[in-house]
Amino acid sequence: MSRGLFLGLFIFLFFLADLYIFGALKQLTKNWNLVNQRLLSFVYWSIPVICILIFFGAFFLFNDRLSFKARNFLASFIFIIYISKLFSGVILILGDVLRVGQWSFRSISNLFQGNSGISDSNLDSDLPKITRSEFITKTALAVGATHIGAMGYGIISGAHDYRIRRIPLKLANLPVQFHGLKLAQISDIHSGSFFNKTAVKGGVDMLLAEKPDIVFFTGDLVNNEAKELTEYFDIFKQIQAPLGVFSTLGNHDYGDYTQWSSEKDKQANLKTLMEGHNLMGWQLMMDEHKRLKVDGEEIGIVGIQNWGKGFHQYGDLKKALENTSDLPVKLLLSHDPSHWREQVLNKSEVDVSFAGHTHGMQYGVEIAGLKWSPVQWRYKEWAGLYQEGNQQLYVNRGYGYLGYPGRLGILPEITIFELQKG
Repeated sequence: MSRGLFLGLFIFLFFLADLYIFGALKQLTKNWNLVNQRLLSFVYWSIPVICILIFFGAFFLFNDRLSFKARNFLASFIFIIYISKLFSGVILILGDVLRVGQWSFRSISNLFQGNSGISDSNLDSDLPKITRSEFITKTALAVGATHIGAMGYGIISGAHDYRIRRIPLKLANLPVQFHGLKLAQISDIHSGSFFNKTAVKGGVDMLLAEKPDIVFFTGDLVNNEAKELTEYFDIFKQIQAPLGVFSTLGNHDYGDYTQWSSEKDKQANLKTLMEGHNLMGWQLMMDEHKRLKVDGEEIGIVGIQNWGKGFHQYGDLKKALENTSDLPVKLLLSHDPSHWREQVLNKSEVDVSFAGHTHGMQYGVEIAGLKWSPVQWRYKEWAGLYQEGNQQLYVNRGYGYLGYPGRLGILPEITIFELQKG
């Protein structure tokens, strides 16, 4: 399917959705006077027109003149409007299906009861009962409006509502010298998406206040280009720890999702980003391991390049684990949690994998033990601690955001682990 045809079909489907919801709105306001009904029609249809103009202006006509952040906010505006309309539409459809079902059941019941002689006028009088009830219509519109407000709140408040999560990490073979060691993890910074520098620094200050002994960063420092780090370099270089900061690359760090004039430019961008890690004092792990020594005992810090199911698979775990058989504990930095089940679990001697990548989709519910996000339809392990046998995986919910410039329900995370022998 050509890009133009796909775009036309996409717009047509959204037009049908607008038409469907507008029908419900008209039904609800059928008793309004003519002037108010015309005003409602103008206001309602101006929104999809504005969305179309924004879409073509931001991504076709003025694409080169707008920054990534500007385009992202404009795209998010459209996304929030239409994802909210989707919720309204689903409720309206369910209401219509229910009304049709009730009418059909009533008609069939009348036939079996011997009322087949019902006149056409009686049938006609039953037909209006198929239309949406006022309650369902109001509910659908209220849900859509509430969702728009919630998504807006997720941008204003949720984007930088950093949360410290404290996780005891029990390791049977941990040398006693490492018992009680405090390990911090952050992931998915996506520095090109930030719009509040003060808030970003506040999150870093929260991390440093924990006084971790060691820090892991598990990939996606930028969205596409190394230059995105420039504005936030001085903030993130403050992240230091007595035993070091270890980092790895995520799928976005390679520049795979943007256009480059040549492969040489793409590789130069990656080299610049890697140098950024080094200049911040972070030890970037490129399919290798480091021996971490405390009071004469050692454990292994292993880091691989990005390896994800359905993504580019740059990492080489076998290479990274060479000459580590004598280490009692191995901690792996691997950006994508799908790598754990594909290459680590029951296939290596890695004790704990640390990942990110999913962001918890930046959208979901975590209340009183209930944990849900649409991202779980794609990833079996998507947020928090997982264990099978003696091997564990922790998936960090991410420090930054991508696409939708906010978080709703799934908040940005700074994880503090306490290593424990046991």
